[in-house]
Amino acid sequence: MKSEKIGDTVFEEWTPEELAAAFARNEVAIIDVRTPAEYAFEHIDGALLAPLHNFKPENLPAPDTGKPMVFHCGSGRRSRTVAEACAAAGFKKVIHLDGGFGAWKATKLPYIAVDPSTGGVRRVEPQ
Repeated sequence: MKSEKIGDTVFEEWTPEELAAAFARNEVAIIDVRTPAEYAFEHIDGALLAPLHNFKPENLPAPDTGKPMVFHCGSGRRSRTVAEACAAAGFKKVIHLDGGFGAWKATKLPYIAVDPSTGGVRRVEPQ
């Protein structure tokens, strides 16, 4: 985990392995900030969708209630933008997935995808 300060906010970048472990322990919520089309095609199982194009930090649950939220996108650029917006909105701790969904897949972690041959949804378990 990398950590830095942005004003009064602690900003963390987690690896895919760190996120997968925390999510498996039910310690965090995963927020996908990609487009609805990207999310529909493939996504981390259990991730919630909050697309960057209409993202507003004030629409999120209060940051001091419930589970910490970990933001992710395709490469980490959009989730970094969202994390910075949350910091500007006064969140004291913001977490995003370093390398985004691309890093998640490169680490060979499971995800949900549309099967192009059937149009059905399937769980992908990379080896």
